[in-house]
Amino acid sequence: MTEELNTHVPFRSLLADPIIRKLDPNLRFKYETDGNGKNHLVDLWMKLSDLSLTARYNPIISNSYNLFTRQNPTLSQNLLFNNVPNLLASNFDSSRRTVILIHAWRANVISEFSIALVPALLAAADVNVILVDWTAGSNTINYPVVIDNCVESGRAVAKFIDWLNQSTGSSPSQFHIIGHGIGGHQAGIAARNVQGEVGYITALDPSFYGWINHNYRLQPEDSAYTEVIHTNSGMNGYLGELGHVDFYPNGGESMPGCTTHACDHARSYYYFAESLISGVFTGRQCVNYLAAVLGVCSLPGRLQMGGITPKTGQSGVYILETNAAPPFSRG
Repeated sequence: MTEELNTHVPFRSLLADPIIRKLDPNLRFKYETDGNGKNHLVDLWMKLSDLSLTARYNPIISNSYNLFTRQNPTLSQNLLFNNVPNLLASNFDSSRRTVILIHAWRANVISEFSIALVPALLAAADVNVILVDWTAGSNTINYPVVIDNCVESGRAVAKFIDWLNQSTGSSPSQFHIIGHGIGGHQAGIAARNVQGEVGYITALDPSFYGWINHNYRLQPEDSAYTEVIHTNSGMNGYLGELGHVDFYPNGGESMPGCTTHACDHARSYYYFAESLISGVFTGRQCVNYLAAVLGVCSLPGRLQMGGITPKTGQSGVYILETNAAPPFSRG
């Protein structure tokens, strides 16, 4: 009798907490790599009870915005949304370009993504660098909830940018939004919700699972110039083209010097950081992303990957080779 009762418990639980969405119709559980390089077994199916997790996240309240400039390159100033006196007392300068950094799933503002990019950006140009901390929405291992929170956080970042522009006279064209992993898609969501056209997006190995058919995934028209760097495509990173220009270093999946997918995924921001200061990553044009993945690219076009300045007007798919250790670029 006890055994018979136990076999019916999962069925009753399923009825009480039904599945309402499937990121993958066949695969339910999968190991995903977070922004710190750790693997987690995640549930790709969303239950009714998971909606409460989404409802508890309010990015307008929970997100924080951490400003770095050449005046304060190592200790950030916290910009408080809708607090103009706080903004005017900070080192934010509306005459400069502003770079928004959005971290990946289960990362934070002191992750390797931030540590690599903040000093590189400040060395490359006199810019405002603002790190978005959305850990309140990104820290759960419930992956469908993370995706929903990513969309809401992107909308909140757009409102923050609009407030900056209205308060200081800066314009959307001065903004460069950079996101890693799921933050790559959030960069697009933020940009498309800004009042006006954002000048530049760099998506660093934007996430694959959950975004293939997602209405809010990154799109080329999210900014005047949208560039994507694929370093673990088909695994942690998106496989197909998402930007005006898509770069596939080393074919886009396995990077020299790496032995894990987490390392491959992280190479995107290390390559980009190097491109800002010293690296010359010259891409060869490909017919499409399949040609890049297969390494059969013979079109005459050449284009530099990354950099502080948008290459507005350029388009296409490019491949290049890197070294296994810094300096990664081969010139």
